[in-house]
Amino acid sequence: MVDPGSRTSRVVLLAGFGGLLLLTGFAGLDGLQALEQIRNSNDSVREDFVARTRLLERIRGDVYISGTYVRDYLLEPEAGKAEGHRYSLLETRNDTDAAVASYRNLLHARELRALEGLTRELDAYWKVLEPVFQWTPEQRRSDGYDFLRDEVFPRRMAMLGIADQIGAMNEAQMREGRTRVNEVFAQFRRRLLWVIALTIGLGLLLAAFSVRKILRLERGTAESRAALEQLSARLVAAQEEERRAIARELHDEVGQALSGVRLELANLSKLIRENSSGTAAKADEIKEQVEGAIRVVRNMSLLLRPSMLDDLGLVPALEWQAREVSKHSGLRVQVEAAEVSEELPEEHKTCVYRIVQEALHNCVQHAAAHSVRITVEQVRESLKLAIEDDGKGFLPARQKGMGLLGMQERVKHLGGMFAIESAPSHGTVLKVVLPLV
Repeated sequence: MVDPGSRTSRVVLLAGFGGLLLLTGFAGLDGLQALEQIRNSNDSVREDFVARTRLLERIRGDVYISGTYVRDYLLEPEAGKAEGHRYSLLETRNDTDAAVASYRNLLHARELRALEGLTRELDAYWKVLEPVFQWTPEQRRSDGYDFLRDEVFPRRMAMLGIADQIGAMNEAQMREGRTRVNEVFAQFRRRLLWVIALTIGLGLLLAAFSVRKILRLERGTAESRAALEQLSARLVAAQEEERRAIARELHDEVGQALSGVRLELANLSKLIRENSSGTAAKADEIKEQVEGAIRVVRNMSLLLRPSMLDDLGLVPALEWQAREVSKHSGLRVQVEAAEVSEELPEEHKTCVYRIVQEALHNCVQHAAAHSVRITVEQVRESLKLAIEDDGKGFLPARQKGMGLLGMQERVKHLGGMFAIESAPSHGTVLKVVLPLV
C-alpha cells in the first residue's frame, strides 16, 4: 500500500517539473517567434534602406554625368561626335526618370514632398537643355561655356543638394526602423524576464521540497547504510582470513606429509630397483603421482592465498601469478612495478592481488586477449594499478558481471577509485587508485 505522504510528494514533484517543462517550452517558442519577428523587421529595414540608397545614388550619378554629356555636346566641334553625346544624354534622362519612378514606389506619403521638389528640379533641368539641341555648331562654340556656367552647373548642384536631403531622410527612416526593432526586442526581453523569474521561483520551491525529502530519507537510512557497510567490511575480512588459514594448512600440513611420502617412496624405489626392474617402474609411477599431488596442493595454496604475498611482498606475488597464467593459457603477461614499497598494508596488497587475479581470469575466459600489461606504481600517498589487454573489449555499462562488481566493492571499501575503459574491438583498460594513509 502506497503511503499517502509519498503519493502527495509524487503529485507535487510531477506538477512542479511539469510546470517547469511547460514554462521552458513556452519561453522557447516565444523566443523563436520574437527572434523571427526581429529578424524579419531588421531585414525589411535593411533591404528598404539599401534599395533607396541604390536608387538615390543612381539618380545622383545620372544627374552628375548628364552635365558631363551636356558639356561634351556643347564643346564638341564635330557634328557626329556631338550627336553621340546628345544620344547618351537622352539615355541618361530616361534612366533618371525610371529611377525616380522606382524610388517613388518605396516612399511613404509623408516623404513624397522632398521627392516632388527633386522631380520639379529635374523637369526644369531637362527643359532648359531642350533648346540647346537646336543650336548650330557656331552657337555651341560661342554660347556653350556661358550656358554651362549659368544654367547647367547651378541647377545640377541644386538637384544634388535635394538628393542629399533625401539621403538624410533615408537615414532617418533607417533609424526609425531600428527603433521599431528595438521596441520589439524590449518587449521580448520583458516577457523573457518574467518567464525566467517564474521558472527560477518554481525551481527554488521544487529544490527546497526535494532537499527536505532527501534529508528526511537520509536520516532514515543512515543507520541502515552504516550497518550494511560494516557488515560488508566484516565479510571481506572474514573471507580473507579464512583463505589465509586454508592456505597455511594446505601448505604446512598436507604439503609436508606428501613430501615425507615422496621421500619414503624414493628409498623404497632404490631398494626394489636392485632386485626387480618392474617393481622399480611401479614405484617411480607412484612417486610421480605423489609429486603431482604435491604440485596440485601447492598450486591450490598459492591460488587461495600465496604465501609469497605475505613473505616476499606484492610484486613477487604478481610476477608469480603472471608466470602461472602464461604457462597454462599462453597469454603473454607483463608486470611493471615502479617504486612499490614492501611495507604496504595487508588490505591493499590483498586488494591488488585479487583484482589482478580476477582480471587475468577474465582475460583468459572472456576477452580472447593475446597480451596483458600490469602496471603497479606508488606515488606519494596512493597506489596505482592499471591492467591493459588487447582483447575484444565490451561495454562496461551493459556487461558488468560479479567479478567486476567484486573488484569495485574491494576498492570502494578502501576508499579508492575504480574505472573501466573499454569498447568492442578496442581492448580493455582497468584503473585502480588506492589511498595510502
